[in-house]
Amino acid sequence: MTLDLPLIWAGIIALSVLLYVMLDGFDLGLGILFPFARSPRDRDVMMNTVAPFWDGNETWLVLGGGGLFAAFPVAYAVLMPALYAPVLLMLMALILRGVAFEFRPRGGERGKAFWTAAFAAGSTAAAFAQGLVLGGFIQGVSLDGEAFGGGPLDWLTPYTLLVAVGLVAGYALLGATWLIWRTEDELHGDARRWAWRSAIATAVLLGAVSLATLFVHPQVAARWGFAIGDYDFDRLGLLSPIPLLGLAGLLLIVRGLKRHSHLQPFLGALIVFLSGYIGLAVGFFPDIVPYDLTYREAASEDNALALMLVGVAILLPMIIAYTIWVYWVFRGKVGADAGYH
Repeated sequence: MTLDLPLIWAGIIALSVLLYVMLDGFDLGLGILFPFARSPRDRDVMMNTVAPFWDGNETWLVLGGGGLFAAFPVAYAVLMPALYAPVLLMLMALILRGVAFEFRPRGGERGKAFWTAAFAAGSTAAAFAQGLVLGGFIQGVSLDGEAFGGGPLDWLTPYTLLVAVGLVAGYALLGATWLIWRTEDELHGDARRWAWRSAIATAVLLGAVSLATLFVHPQVAARWGFAIGDYDFDRLGLLSPIPLLGLAGLLLIVRGLKRHSHLQPFLGALIVFLSGYIGLAVGFFPDIVPYDLTYREAASEDNALALMLVGVAILLPMIIAYTIWVYWVFRGKVGADAGYH
């Protein structure tokens, strides 16, 4: 049996992006929530909850971006020029928050205030930029043969701004529910209030983005069974478990918050993101550059994909095992007496 190497690599990149969004999403969410913390001590605890994980979480972004470059070079060559500005904004923001993460505990009174603001700004800007990239990707990229054929600001539309705001709200929800799971006392109570507000914002914005996507992008609407002037009820029924999964995630968040569960809200937030991710994939798969270039058309030669797959087959299980081990070792509540440096 011959391996379908382009499909395998598409799956690897899709998995990497999903894990990045879920794992790095909650520590970006902490930065978004930073300005609302009661005190520097609470912010210290917030940072300490993600200290063992935050840099490892970004491994999945490197794997996704590097995999796209190596396995689907045509797609990389088209998408990067189309999204240069938000991608560069995201990278600079991630660098800023990374520096702030390391420098904040070592600063004096003024220095700590500056790096606190830098961490919050970097986290929010990175989340917003990722939303712009996502929105620009979903709305489609103009092609001229196998090259980008649009303008440098094609990504900047009301739709992409709506997606960006929605992603910031979603990351804030992940961050708040993470804090519910990992903290105690007053900060735990604050996190519950943040979770209620961000859950409402996420639900409203997720609904708005979903509707906007169907109205703005007829290709996506058709794939969901909403062709112009017609409805494909069989397709709608087949795909209905995806939005129902998102609704189940929201209900799990609400149930967990009402019952003062520590873990359920975080699990519910992850389910909401999983549902949204699958729903987006349905809208453009098998296109890797919506809506004109499929992953097969953009893939490298099979011999190159096979060679890279050998390395990934060795490294990917190691990365997953290490990630699980780190989360297990540093499980449990993080109190004010915990320290990073």
